[in-house]
Amino acid sequence: MIATAGMTTPAVSTAPNTFVASVDLDGCIQAMVERHGDGERARIARGVRQVAERWLVVDGDAAAFRSFCVEHFVLEGDDLRRLVDRLETLNELVGGHLYEMQRRLRRWSDLVGDDLPQIDGLLATFNPAPDLADQLYRQKPAFVALLNLRRLSLAEMLAEGSSWTTDDWAQARLAKAPGARIPADLDERRRQVSHQASTFVDGFHVPVGRMVDAKGKAWFEPGRKLIAHWLIREQIKAGYAQEGGLDLQRALSWVMARHIDGSVPRDLLEGRAEDEAWDPQANTLDGRAVADADQVGPLRYEHLLAHLAVAREVDAYHPDHPTALDRAFNLHREIPESDVEAQLVALLEAPERDALTDLLRRRLGRDLEAFDIYFEDLLPALPQEDLNARLRERFPDHRAFQDGLPALLRDLGFGAADADFLGTRIQVEIAKGAGHAMPPSLPEYKAWLRTNSLERELGWDGFDIAMHELGHNLEQLYGHHFVARPALRGVPNNACTEAFAFLYQGLGRQVLGLAAGPGDPDPFDLAAVQSALAACQIAGPALLELHAWRWMYQHPDAGPHELRAEVLRLAEELWSRYYARHYGADPYHILAAYQHMVGYPLYLPDYALGHVISHQIGSHLRGRDLATETRRICSIGNLTPAAWMRQAVGQDISVTPLMRDAADAARRLA
Repeated sequence: MIATAGMTTPAVSTAPNTFVASVDLDGCIQAMVERHGDGERARIARGVRQVAERWLVVDGDAAAFRSFCVEHFVLEGDDLRRLVDRLETLNELVGGHLYEMQRRLRRWSDLVGDDLPQIDGLLATFNPAPDLADQLYRQKPAFVALLNLRRLSLAEMLAEGSSWTTDDWAQARLAKAPGARIPADLDERRRQVSHQASTFVDGFHVPVGRMVDAKGKAWFEPGRKLIAHWLIREQIKAGYAQEGGLDLQRALSWVMARHIDGSVPRDLLEGRAEDEAWDPQANTLDGRAVADADQVGPLRYEHLLAHLAVAREVDAYHPDHPTALDRAFNLHREIPESDVEAQLVALLEAPERDALTDLLRRRLGRDLEAFDIYFEDLLPALPQEDLNARLRERFPDHRAFQDGLPALLRDLGFGAADADFLGTRIQVEIAKGAGHAMPPSLPEYKAWLRTNSLERELGWDGFDIAMHELGHNLEQLYGHHFVARPALRGVPNNACTEAFAFLYQGLGRQVLGLAAGPGDPDPFDLAAVQSALAACQIAGPALLELHAWRWMYQHPDAGPHELRAEVLRLAEELWSRYYARHYGADPYHILAAYQHMVGYPLYLPDYALGHVISHQIGSHLRGRDLATETRRICSIGNLTPAAWMRQAVGQDISVTPLMRDAADAARRLA
């Protein structure tokens, strides 16, 4: 019943999952037809059977079932419209306030600053309504929705949705809102597993201040740490603008490799090797080899297996979506798994990749190496300090960025009213882990933008992340305040919001006055190449995660060492199949680097699809106003991705426009 974006899934009591078998469904249906007329027979029959699928012994006996159905059926027309309005209000008030409670209680766990380890994790996982779903069923609002509204499969939504009105979509969303009746203790374990995994990810900061490259050179101040994988990747990218940066990039890629296979020295990670130089390629501390017993080990894979274990328990309560994969693709993403996999493979098998990597080789003046999958920025490389210096002039810290948001949006073409409305409804904060954006759930609350920061300034990396999260926030605010009705708030899935995050992240240089000038390449060409490179880069990790989850379901008794071996094997196999021809050998297993696998399982395909969608939106924007179209598209609402894309840009999700435009652009940029 309650929309739970950003919330833990509502829990239920441990009542047995047993329906009252003695109910005479046909008799119940006939009694209702006699009361309401034969014209309602189809709706009545469907509604009664939908209620029967979830009615348990604890909900009442056969007589209570029949009485409920007879008394709470609403005729089509004005009564049904008023029912939809009431269900929307229930969603907004109950779900919204609970979401805001939980969002605020996560603050100490999420943000840099006031730490109290003894309590912060407990508050971050506190659920103020652990039996909410059960109460919605027991007190019957969830059954009212199932009785009166048609609950559709994804196949039905894809087949029929293109002809629906806004009210049709609202009914479809409300009918799907009643969640699975998961026992409270299972839901608690699921929330704990998720929090423990995200805490592990947020805390995995590798002390690169002790790192030396293969020539013995130290590159960072002694106390510097980089969160894996995000900021390690960003420093690899920064190496393109540094003198001798190739040595730095190779060393950091070995840091990435050590985090992937768990061979980071434990003493280093836990701060007991403060005066020892770490050579990540040889994995030595002051020349001393780090024994297996002194390494971190397969901790990240233990978290993956914990996700699997709890997912397999949840499977039993989702008969229509009986695996984590099915739920990720068909229930939440609303794009079939086979379609997403086909898009990922199409990216990686696209013949246009030859033109892209040829351009990279010419730009770098050397053969490509594995870490060059992260090379996307074709504008002249600027040293990190130059970027930081330019940033200090306008946004010295995250508070200045927040205060400057209305002016920033004006600079991007937003009218004064929208710039002020949006810019004053975003709260900017510094996260312990990776950056993220959190939407409001009620109109009176702000969106939250979380990014990283250097010790005394925002820094280019923090600004780059902030621009990405700003794209999320704009989508969230438009999708909350300007969508047609509450049941349709937001965009269809994470790929659609990532599209706007990538779009606005790409405007970072423009915001700082570093955009291409007269005589420079067409910004559209640069964006097309960068989007294609980024999409191809992330498509491999997304495929790896997909195959890893299939393997985990096929090998439910595997341990962390076995899973680690399989992930490394998959990284080698996928690299050989899709990357080696362009980038050479990969000794790092770099496709397995993304910590999303641990903290946010099965999210990675959304990044690849997000780049594809972002390019389609960017193509649509040529000759159109950025601000106007951002508002229009983000106000369409939570349709299926296919229907949303047709309204947004007039075409389905497809890699073809991106790869075609990128290859043409690469030839012009050569």
